[in-house]
Amino acid sequence: MKVLMINGSPHLNGNTSIALKELEKTFSALGVETEIVNLGTQAVRGCIACYKCMEKGQCVFDDIVNKTAPKLAEADGLIIASPVYYASANATLVAFLQRLFFSTRNIKKLMKVGASVTVCRRGGASATFDELNKFFTINNMPIVSSQYWNSVHGRNPGEAAQDTEGLQTMRTLARNMTFLMQSIELGKRAYGLPQNEELTLTNFIR
Repeated sequence: MKVLMINGSPHLNGNTSIALKELEKTFSALGVETEIVNLGTQAVRGCIACYKCMEKGQCVFDDIVNKTAPKLAEADGLIIASPVYYASANATLVAFLQRLFFSTRNIKKLMKVGASVTVCRRGGASATFDELNKFFTINNMPIVSSQYWNSVHGRNPGEAAQDTEGLQTMRTLARNMTFLMQSIELGKRAYGLPQNEELTLTNFIR
């Protein structure tokens, strides 16, 4: 089993990193391989809806999005972690995710497991949590739950380490995610993947 974790924070050793490292420790103890992709302060431009990825098999902008796509293809699970900005995810992370998910749509038909993690000083975690989960629910990706919404609190670097409940939520999330990935793998062997119908697109302009 392998989990790919995306750190959407521009601060590589900030509070979002503390949450991911807590997950990483638990996954390691359970024998699950992990890899963290740090977006940091990279310049990631937004999707321009050119649809060239349908022809090329990858995004037309050859940056960290295309470098991450093969890692996603190999992973059994995906965790997206973001600091909270104005009750929303980091804008660089959102641009990254929109391009990554749109240019790799067939990958998500394989029932990869998804989870989002949010880090904030006080409020906005739930709104950001909902925002990130929408990337999973439109892509046939089962979402992993924990004992609470997946958030850790802290403002100044290192403060998240004091959020004992938040870190416990991360450990529970890692254990639940491992169980779900293993269960899906057993289900694939016994029953195969769900059979998807040919996609029907509908608009309401007549």
